[in-house]
Amino acid sequence: MLDLPLPADTMEPMARYLFRRLLTMVPLLLGITMISFAVIHLAPGEPTGLQAEFNPKITKEARERLRAYYGLDKPLHIQYLLWLKRVATLDLGRSFSPDRRPVSEKILERLPITVTINLLSMLLIMLVAIPIGVYCATHQGSLGDRALTVFVFVGYATPTFWLALLLMLLFGVKLGWLPISGIRSLVGYEAMSRLEKAIDMGRHLLLPVLVSAFGGLAGLSRYMRTSLLEVIRQDYITAARAKGLPEGKVIYKHALRNALLPVITILGLSVPGLIGGSVIFETIFSIPGMGQLFFYSVMARDYPVVMGMLVIGAVLTLVGNLLADLAYAWADPRIRVG
Repeated sequence: MLDLPLPADTMEPMARYLFRRLLTMVPLLLGITMISFAVIHLAPGEPTGLQAEFNPKITKEARERLRAYYGLDKPLHIQYLLWLKRVATLDLGRSFSPDRRPVSEKILERLPITVTINLLSMLLIMLVAIPIGVYCATHQGSLGDRALTVFVFVGYATPTFWLALLLMLLFGVKLGWLPISGIRSLVGYEAMSRLEKAIDMGRHLLLPVLVSAFGGLAGLSRYMRTSLLEVIRQDYITAARAKGLPEGKVIYKHALRNALLPVITILGLSVPGLIGGSVIFETIFSIPGMGQLFFYSVMARDYPVVMGMLVIGAVLTLVGNLLADLAYAWADPRIRVG
């Protein structure tokens, strides 16, 4: 029953459901941007203040000219409406930094690095966490289950920055096996072959990917274990075992697919969380990604860049939630959208 595709008569209701969800995403996105815009402007300090600190001779008139130049002399709601008008045309504005580069350009040049690290982290989480969760659920109370449970709690309790520093100290400083900063070697990289470049980048990305995946791996394996334990106690699993089906077929064909439902939700909502976590490990490992850009932009009160990245995070959150809901139908065709 669980291997059958979605019936044709459910496709139209699902299309209507998708359309309604897309419509509701618009006011949600507006609300998120409105709150974010107000919060970052309520924080103490302005870009003009940071620039004036390096020039003690600057006059009050020069400060006001700087505020007018950046558009900060207007009321907050006017600033927001002007920003929203630009975003409606897919224009995120220009950075307040001295280079005055477009925000979209600054984000796009760093986006591939952050996306690559997070995709590798998600892949590692799924490849490791799901088998760990299945093993713990099918061997409940065993020595392996208890050992992996301890590992999970250690993963929950370990701060990301502390783990990153320990790994850098061990593998980078003490053993000298892996580089501890950047995404490629500064000397001799251009002279390398394609294979050598891939190996060099892989060595640089190994520690950041492990640090990024560690916390998510611990959490997802625990969700997988709990979900599968609930499913294997259901009556249809008992009936499948009573029919004499092999235990592997009962678990992996009948139970696992339904147990993936809450895991799908966690995966869909973890994408923006991973990007938010990039701020920590990209800053520690000096990786020129979106996380590092966000950190420096907040410190410099670069409002357009901060808002551009917050919009991207909000869109990823809403899209991740939507994809998780739609994936329910794939995982369990009994679900119907009315």
